Amino acid sequence: MPELPEVETTRRGIAPYLIGHRVIELAIRQPRLRWPIPSLLRRTLPGQRIDAVERRAKYLLAHTQAGSALLHLGMSGSLRVLENPMPPGAHDHFDWRLDSGRILRYTDPRRFGCLLWQKSGTTHPLLANLGPEPLDEIFDGVYLWKMSRGRSAPVKTFLMDQHVLVGVGNIYAAEALFAAGIHPRRAAGSVSLARYERLAAEVQRILTHAITRGGTTLRDFISPDGVPGYFEQELFVYARAGEPCKVCGTKIRAVVIGQRSTFYCAHCQR
Repeated sequence: MPELPEVETTRRGIAPYLIGHRVIELAIRQPRLRWPIPSLLRRTLPGQRIDAVERRAKYLLAHTQAGSALLHLGMSGSLRVLENPMPPGAHDHFDWRLDSGRILRYTDPRRFGCLLWQKSGTTHPLLANLGPEPLDEIFDGVYLWKMSRGRSAPVKTFLMDQHVLVGVGNIYAAEALFAAGIHPRRAAGSVSLARYERLAAEVQRILTHAITRGGTTLRDFISPDGVPGYFEQELFVYARAGEPCKVCGTKIRAVVIGQRSTFYCAHCQR
């Protein structure tokens, strides 16, 4: 699933082509994605000028005066800005035709993404109870330490809880925990303040670096310009079970935590 760096890469890729332009037509070929595309969005978005494109967690919001289109890429979705588009394929579910003549096209083989609507002056329920952004100033080790007190859940599950912190999915949680030297199964409430300070710093460092590298391409994700992300080449533990640790040479192990595959080095992470 595209994580924060992939979604931020997409935002930066499409924003210059959307901001200041009007949506002339909304062509929907598949109205049922993860949720049905709301009829209010179909009626309201055409004719609106896009004033800003923002990312909140793993959601993209295209803001207009009437409200905001809320998009999620799901597990395999991608957004492309096209100047001379080919006829839509079987997995090209909707197009926004802009007054510039360009088209914003959403492609999603698995249909786990969404296109929803947030009325002006309101917050969509999907965004209402999210935690802070990991790249915002409010996020640091003290915040993680305070939020973790009394929690017995594994620290990896805690780090991926979107009510605690948004945008840190399976890939980057595994990489940040490795960089901080914390075993993913350790109880969140048993991690010290000093170790959380290091973990917070590693989360921010890794996410920032992944954004500059265009995100991580593992299966389906490609950026809006068609260029895959390159952070995959720099992964230390994720999807490397049985391979030697790049730091100590110990074989990387794999376990399932919270129904997600988790990769770690038993020597480097305690």
